Amino acid sequence: MIDLHSHIGAVPDYPKQGIIFRDVTTLMQHGDAFAHAVAELKRLVADECPQKIVGVEARGFIFGAALAQAMNLGFVPVRKQGKLPREVHKASYELEYGHDVIEVHRDALEAGNRVVVVDDLIATGGTALASGQLMEKLGVEVTSYAFVIDLPELGGANRLRDAGHHVHALVQFEGH
Repeated sequence: MIDLHSHIGAVPDYPKQGIIFRDVTTLMQHGDAFAHAVAELKRLVADECPQKIVGVEARGFIFGAALAQAMNLGFVPVRKQGKLPREVHKASYELEYGHDVIEVHRDALEAGNRVVVVDDLIATGGTALASGQLMEKLGVEVTSYAFVIDLPELGGANRLRDAGHHVHALVQFEGH
C-alpha cells in the first residue's frame, strides 16, 4: 500500500505567512502514487454509479479526468468565469473578500445525470458548494464529492456533510 501522505509536499508560509500549502503536484510526479490515488478514488465512488465526473478548476481537472478515464466515463470541467467558449450555466459564490463565478457548458450535462464532483483539496468548501449548487440548478444529482486532501480544521468537508452531501477524502492534514 502506498502512503499518499508522504507523497504530498508541504510548503510553509505559502501563499502567505502562517499557511502550510499542501502541494499535490508532488504526488502526481510519482506514477505509482498518482495511479494509487486515482484507483482509491474509483474504489470510493464506483458503487454510486455516476454517469459523469465533474472536475473543479484547476487541479480537479487532473484528478477528475484521470478518474473519468479509469471509470470509462465522460469528464465535465467546471471553470472560472469566461474560460469556456460555448454557452454556459453559471453560479456565483462568496469568497472571504468578494465573490467569484463558476461555469459549465450548457450541453455538458442533462437533468437527471448522476455525477461525482472531484477536486484536489477541500478547505473551506466554498467552491465545492458552489459547484454542487450549479449541478442542482441543472437538475443533476451529485452522488458525492471526492477529494485527495481534506483540511478538516477549515471545515469544508463538514459544511458539505451538514448540507446533506456525501464526502470522500483520501488523506487529511491538520493545520492549514
